[in-house]
Parts: sequence; structure tokens; C-alpha cells
Amino acid sequence: MLKKTVLSVIAVFVAWSVLDFLIHGVILKSAYEATANLWRPMNEMKMNVMHVAVFIASFSFAWIYGRMISNKSIATGLRYGLWWGLGAGVSMGYGTYSVMPIPYLMALVWFLGSLMEGAVAGLIVGGIVKE
Repeated sequence: MLKKTVLSVIAVFVAWSVLDFLIHGVILKSAYEATANLWRPMNEMKMNVMHVAVFIASFSFAWIYGRMISNKSIATGLRYGLWWGLGAGVSMGYGTYSVMPIPYLMALVWFLGSLMEGAVAGLIVGGIVKE
């Protein structure tokens, strides 16, 4: 079980890193440029901190599934991922929208992106960590 959990942590980390690049670096690129006054300049970004944060979230996601979900399957992983994504997406997208002057489209894409990332991660752990 430990080997499968470690493999799923790595797979989720890679998937989330790729999806984050697509969501934030491609889809929302113009929205970030239009709100540049809200963000650190690129040369001041703490990308190593971001990678550690994504790794810790990946570890948490996979560990909770592996240790606390009893009926392990792809379907269960998907449901778990959608619930995870819903919680993360609402807090990231709409929680931030409620306190920062970001465009609504950015909040919506953050929400939908988090939901999608949760679903993908759920499919990954559900496919790797099975009974």
C-alpha cells in the first residue's frame, strides 16, 4: 500500500503541475496580465514555495485516500476528487473573489480548474490505490 501511495503522490503532483501550467500560464495568462498590480512580479515569485505547496497538497490528497477511504475504486476516487475539488475551488475561486478585485472569469476558472484537478487526481489515486 505504501508503494502505491507514493506512486500516486508523484502522479498527482505531476498532473497538478501540468494542469496548473495550463490553467494559470495559458488560459488565465491575459487575466493575470490585466491584474498585474495584484501579484508579485515574475522575478519575485516564490516558485519553489509553490512547488512545495503543490507537493504537500498532493501528499495530503493521496494519503487521505489511501488511509481513510475504505472502498477503493476508480469511481470512489473520482467522487473523492470531485468533493476535494469542490472545497478547494470554492475557497480559492470565490473566497478570493470575495476579498480581492479579481475578474469574475478568473474566479470561475479557478473554481472549475480546481474541480477538474480534483477529478483528475481522484481518477489517478482510484486507479493506483485499489483493494
